[in-house]
Amino acid sequence: MLANTHTARIYRSIVGGLGTLVVLIGLMLVPLPGPGWLIVIIGLFIISSEFKWAQRLLRFVRVNVEKWTHWVMAQRLWVRWTIGALTALFVAVVVWCVFKLIGLPDWVPNLEIFELLTLR
Repeated sequence: MLANTHTARIYRSIVGGLGTLVVLIGLMLVPLPGPGWLIVIIGLFIISSEFKWAQRLLRFVRVNVEKWTHWVMAQRLWVRWTIGALTALFVAVVVWCVFKLIGLPDWVPNLEIFELLTLR
């Protein structure tokens, strides 16, 4: 801990602000394919270096992710495949919604599949 309380308060504010920014960016990326949750957890790691509540939240997340992983791995193969398929379907719908809202980039070739998906 820093000896000067004023400096320590500024340091904690910077760490809290930076960690919060990283968490918010991660939360915006969660519905998109990619490392959204990983970025949220990295932000929590940053915040937890100075705040006890973030350490508790990080522990809660770790414990529950481990429980979820153990539960999924204990299920029959068809259940795991169903969970994977539903996850893939969710990601596909989110990607479709994003492209529907912002449009396809210009560099994407003109393929008939985009007409069928009403993206062109």
